[in-house]
Amino acid sequence: MGEKIGLKEAISIGIGGMVGGGIFAVLGLAVSLAKGGTPLAFLFAGALALITSYSYAKLSLAFPDRGGTVKVINQGFGTTVFSGGLNNLLWVSYVIMLALYASAFGSYAPNLADLTGDKTLNFHIYASGIVILATVINYYSIKVVGKIEEYAVIVKMVILLAFVAVGVFGLIGNTNLEQLSPMHWEGPAQLLTGGMVIFVAYEGFELIANATPDIKAPEKNIPRAYYYSVVFVIALYVVIALVTVGSLPFGEIASAEDYVLAEAARPMLGAAGFTVITVAALISTFSAINASLYGGSRVSYEIAEDDELPHELTRKLWDQPVGLLITACLTLLLTNTLNLESISTAGSAGFLLIFSVVNFAGYKLSAQTGSNKAVCLLGFLLCGTALVVLLTQQYTSNRTGVIVAVSVAAICFLIEWIYKKAADRNTT
Repeated sequence: MGEKIGLKEAISIGIGGMVGGGIFAVLGLAVSLAKGGTPLAFLFAGALALITSYSYAKLSLAFPDRGGTVKVINQGFGTTVFSGGLNNLLWVSYVIMLALYASAFGSYAPNLADLTGDKTLNFHIYASGIVILATVINYYSIKVVGKIEEYAVIVKMVILLAFVAVGVFGLIGNTNLEQLSPMHWEGPAQLLTGGMVIFVAYEGFELIANATPDIKAPEKNIPRAYYYSVVFVIALYVVIALVTVGSLPFGEIASAEDYVLAEAARPMLGAAGFTVITVAALISTFSAINASLYGGSRVSYEIAEDDELPHELTRKLWDQPVGLLITACLTLLLTNTLNLESISTAGSAGFLLIFSVVNFAGYKLSAQTGSNKAVCLLGFLLCGTALVVLLTQQYTSNRTGVIVAVSVAAICFLIEWIYKKAADRNTT
């Protein structure tokens, strides 16, 4: 029997999963969409995550399993084409998150070392290089992956909290503070879209589901782990958004969109602050890539084990699931072909659909989980509505992102349908 983990460790899993590379990758994007209403956009997205965490807490407690979301979906809908397609989408959404983190790394790294003098080439070299390095580390030792994550969580949280403390103090008397007034907010639909595009920055709380069989005093600690981690991250993101919009003119935020958090440290701490936040971004995105590669390979393994993808995916290659190599290759493909907004839109759409279904599973299984049906139904309706708003609004300004999101979901379900048909033919 493995060692049990306490509340602190469980909360760390949730916070570590959320405050990965997401905030570094999508903050500039959020400001470009929501302008002065960016803190509100983060609040909208956080509210959805918090409601969904209720369904997760109830389902995790009733059906603890290291398969996490995969098992929750199968529990609610059986091993059908629907659940299999969703689980495939979960795996691909991990890949999209990896591409997001790699893009953030590729945007921040050239600020420390310009390798070629060509911004685009620098991006591709750094973004691809970090995925390859993390893949090698995953093959070398899972223990090393765990150690990197352990230290990275501490480093990034210390730096981000210091940024918040200094930033709040630095807002006093800053002329850019008026950018936060409602006259600089975008309209309600655009604010909601801004929140939904950057929803990927919150998705990591679902990693707690994978750890539920190992959590001490589950009745008490599982719900707390979800709620405390999500509430903490909402507060952190909202304050970071306040500090960023209150520190820099919109023009400067737009020109440094891909590395805006580092730029926001410059008015308060000068070049040293810019460098420290850049280093924090590199550590965060690297550790997030490391952990997500491992998580993605585990998801593909679990899906294949539940007979929703070919059993070949349960095979090992160099002592790791073959899904690790496939996940890494798909990540490299997406990172080098899509822009940040398209990646973020596709990732957020995938997780909104998955979370919508998890909330519905909470509603459907309420008799077994003791869930409040109204809360689960509200989560289902809100995630579903947010998904529709995201796709509708983005279709005019970022058609590629919407086409990628819809195509990815369709392909995931199509592959599952073809696999199930072939499996049925083989058994008859």
